Amino acid sequence: MPCLDKYYPFLMKYFRDGILSADKSIAHCILFYGSDFETQYELALEIARLLNCSGTHSDDCQCLNCNWIRENKHPAVMTISKIDNKPSDDTSKTVISIDQARMIKNDLLVSSDYHRVLIFCDRDKDGNICGLNQQNFQEETSNALLKTFEEPPSNTTFIFLTKDKSDMINTVVSRSQCFYVPSKKDENREFSLVEDLMDGYLELERNEVLDFNNKLLDLLKENEPDIVFLQMQNYIYALLKSNLEDSVLKIKFLEDIKSVEKAKQEFKLNMNIQTIAETLSFKMIL
Repeated sequence: MPCLDKYYPFLMKYFRDGILSADKSIAHCILFYGSDFETQYELALEIARLLNCSGTHSDDCQCLNCNWIRENKHPAVMTISKIDNKPSDDTSKTVISIDQARMIKNDLLVSSDYHRVLIFCDRDKDGNICGLNQQNFQEETSNALLKTFEEPPSNTTFIFLTKDKSDMINTVVSRSQCFYVPSKKDENREFSLVEDLMDGYLELERNEVLDFNNKLLDLLKENEPDIVFLQMQNYIYALLKSNLEDSVLKIKFLEDIKSVEKAKQEFKLNMNIQTIAETLSFKMIL
């Protein structure tokens, strides 16, 4: 999908390279987190398309599998939510249920010619894609599927969509390869507010971390912290897109994006802003 390649070149290259390798070297449990659930779902469907494509694997491939997935009609690509793919006698309406867990395990006992992809998510009252949490994907149901997540049948991939990793039980997170997905809806990739702070931050020494911390704290006190954190992520993401071939830098940038995301969550929990700034500064400056 050209739009996904534009906004997420690293993620798309990572999954495309893994899927097209001889052993399809991607994790069988993938967790996407961030605020843009529609984009997470779009990424999940694109992974399912690449895994099942019987044609050219190009964005415009017209093979039967690709067309089925674009129409969300593929028999082996299932959305699992509190309203999707429930047994006929399942009366639960607010959770992914134990009955669904049993149905999934039974379905996976039957062999398939396709690569099965199960996308776990939630829906709002209007049917829009939302994120999993410990209320709609409860520990009892998660635990009923843990063995399946850990040792799935061949050609089976599970994808979880959530706002934050802390919204999921740890046993699911620990079995998943996790990817932060920046919002595609926010087309403002502005970072002018933090450019002086972030310029050359990779070259800073440990003895310069306090100066970085003081500048960051001043920015957070003088501006809306959410905006400061967003622009820091925008700046790092711009660096990431410019260094896709450098595996060491890619890992560093992805870790820094995650660290800023954690700082955003800590701010929402009303943690002390000075503590947040200090922790983030020491994480980012090696």
